[in-house]
Amino acid sequence: MRSLLLAKKNIILQGAPGVGKTYSAKRLAYSIIGEEDRTKVEFIQFHQNYSYEDFVMGYKPKEDGGFELRRGVFYNFCRKAQSDPDKKYFFIIDEINRGNMSKIFGELLMLIENDYRGEKHKIRLAYNDEYFSVPENLYIIGMMNTADRSLAMIDYALRRRFSFFDMTPGFDSVGFKKYQENLDCEVFNKVIDAVKALNIEIAKDDSLGKGFCIGHSYFCNRESIDNMWLENVIEYDIAPMLREYWFDNDKKFKEETDKLLSLIK
Repeated sequence: MRSLLLAKKNIILQGAPGVGKTYSAKRLAYSIIGEEDRTKVEFIQFHQNYSYEDFVMGYKPKEDGGFELRRGVFYNFCRKAQSDPDKKYFFIIDEINRGNMSKIFGELLMLIENDYRGEKHKIRLAYNDEYFSVPENLYIIGMMNTADRSLAMIDYALRRRFSFFDMTPGFDSVGFKKYQENLDCEVFNKVIDAVKALNIEIAKDDSLGKGFCIGHSYFCNRESIDNMWLENVIEYDIAPMLREYWFDNDKKFKEETDKLLSLIK
């Protein structure tokens, strides 16, 4: 991830909920900075109503009436990075595929490309005729949910400007295995084995695929495990997802949910 981001300047971490996209995005930024310096990291989330006026620049109503031109979060962060050219800055966008890319980026869709960074490629902004460029020391990290069927595929113009990194569940990682050992809970281990088997089922389902696998973060950050907590995770976090996955197959949904619940009841 580090080499991809440093080379391309733009990366999107894509995967199902619970695979650690947000955690990894922040860790990626801090690992390159060399310390947890939050002044060099900006975090936002896109949504359907997010616009160029929020992101770059636009007219906003004033408290005493009328409108004023206000600079957006990306504009301000670019200026901040430009004022400190010897340091690296990171702009993190959650749910990047939930926004309308051309509506949000506008003419900056060209400027975020690695080959068009810096002062020599500056262009005139739409609102105030100001010349603007995206600095070379600014890196963009996007996050994309691959399990939400309501979201369209990401804009092709943006796709070629980013490297895409697939994130998968980390149940077999060294860190998670050590976490399991420290918990030393037989029921927890059985549930994790069952979830791993369930992920194999999900991955080979033609209507789903590996982008719908259940992530490890649903089971993380516990110092101890009890059956009630495990039951709640399965009943209220995982089961609703499975209901969406197999909305047209009640038998499959019930079968897979009952397999998990039977381990703790």
